[in-house]
Amino acid sequence: MMDYQGSLHKINKQISVDDLNGKVANYIPELANVPEDKFGMYLTNIEGEGSGFGDCNERFSIQSISKVPSLTLALLTEGERVWERVGVEPSGDPFNSLVQLEYENGVPRNPFINAGAIVICDILLNTLKDPKKEYREFICKLSGNSSITYDEKVASSEKLTGHHNRAMINFMKGYGNINNDVEEVLDFYFHTCSIAMSCKELSEMFLLYANHGKLLSTGEEILSAKRTKRLNALMQTCGFYDEAGEFSFRVGLPGKSGVGGGIVAIYPNMYSTAVWSPKLNEKGNSTAGIAALEMLTDITGCSIF
Repeated sequence: MMDYQGSLHKINKQISVDDLNGKVANYIPELANVPEDKFGMYLTNIEGEGSGFGDCNERFSIQSISKVPSLTLALLTEGERVWERVGVEPSGDPFNSLVQLEYENGVPRNPFINAGAIVICDILLNTLKDPKKEYREFICKLSGNSSITYDEKVASSEKLTGHHNRAMINFMKGYGNINNDVEEVLDFYFHTCSIAMSCKELSEMFLLYANHGKLLSTGEEILSAKRTKRLNALMQTCGFYDEAGEFSFRVGLPGKSGVGGGIVAIYPNMYSTAVWSPKLNEKGNSTAGIAALEMLTDITGCSIF
């Protein structure tokens, strides 16, 4: 059996957030209030056993990590028609870039950049009767925790400052790739990003993707093995915006980051792990989070490669 707690202890001992460069996201005012010295990590293995350290039980805004369950729910409600409106290729550009949308006629390169996630939210508005309620319930089901909810302060903060997102959605609306009212789509999108979860809760939720699309707690199949494989592939190639290659090079696991400082990563058939440190590098990814996950695969000697 792998000594995951021992590995996490080494990571906690060797990584000092103070020694790492980066700064807390300040373009969303509410996120700028988060102390930059927060640091926590949690790992849940495929048997359901967990290990963690630091601020692993403190909830934070998961931001773009939410794009994985959003896509999952869209695939369940809309099926393969999702891919008619969003691609599956790495972007190579920042998460909020407008450039590719013009080149590609309003079709986002993948569902994990902001434009792609906004299209996914538009799809969910068409397929769900009460999108915010049903989305929260879906998150609660995947995580096995009914207390998870939106951080309304973060959602309001994003709504006040989301000018880049407004530019993108209006641009896509002009190409006919947004069906619903722009402000209604954005309100839902900002709420999905504002979901507050801890590292422990995230690692437990993402076990779904390490367990071939089945909930560990009940054995219920949420996703087919084929769709799970494809989602993991998207996390590997697109989960870190224009730093996806660097993350694969250093860590070697499928994962997804968020500008709230969180990162989740999965090792199929073995574990799901989440790390949180709000100091971000220039690409918008947690500096301590990437360092911790690189150490994890180095110490254990295991990655998907």
